[in-house]
Amino acid sequence: MLMAVDIGNTQTVLGLFEGEELKGRWRMATEEQRTAEELGAGSVGLLRLRGLGLERVEALIVSSVVPVLTRQYKKLAGEMLEVPFYPVTAWMETGLKNRYDDPEAVGADRIVNAVAAGRYYGFPAIIVDFGTATTVCAVDEEGAYRGGAILPGLYVSLEALVSKTAKLPGVDLEEEPPRAIGTNTPDSIRSGFIYGYAGAVDALIRRMSEELRTSTSANAAYDTQQELRVLATGGPAPAIVRHCREIDTLDPDLTLKGLRILYELNA
Repeated sequence: MLMAVDIGNTQTVLGLFEGEELKGRWRMATEEQRTAEELGAGSVGLLRLRGLGLERVEALIVSSVVPVLTRQYKKLAGEMLEVPFYPVTAWMETGLKNRYDDPEAVGADRIVNAVAAGRYYGFPAIIVDFGTATTVCAVDEEGAYRGGAILPGLYVSLEALVSKTAKLPGVDLEEEPPRAIGTNTPDSIRSGFIYGYAGAVDALIRRMSEELRTSTSANAAYDTQQELRVLATGGPAPAIVRHCREIDTLDPDLTLKGLRILYELNA
């Protein structure tokens, strides 16, 4: 079995694949001080919930924005599980052309998502990943990663607002605001964050769609706008996606699927 791990700044998602089948997915807080031993013990507990064990893991692939944890997962793979370790890097075989100004500067999760989008949904595509930061990335019809936009994550923005104001309370963004015109302070905050954030994401998608369409070769055999797929993933995604008008598909396992494909291409 393949263990796939996506380490974000706030949360880490762990998945276990048997072939192409995702046998289990677990989400946990990212804690930089965790050692390989602690990561192993925690993984054992999570896998037991599904009747699985670490002894069945044959390889480990990691996408990470936290270098210290990448090293600990490498130690877990090499010294404790004694299985091959694959960190996602700019030099991996991806099947994509990377047209970012500095290909090494692209976040690993952004490339992983693009790989999965191409395999499961096709290009051109725009991928929105809601996390500590929200990324909106574009891949053209030729499978070239073009770049994208980064904006503060939903909960990071909420924490900043609450911490910098004396009277505004924290609110549960999972609770849907009844209307855009909030009639009390909690609903007004929900309205601003949910409807406002959804509107910002929609606006970025429309602009990127236009840029992809205008950059399409005059000899293209199809209409880029008509074929464009817009995907979303990430922990906070369900709270926002239902209010977005430009997103076609919510795939909570997109990043894990991309890691499995990268393992397939590089093992």
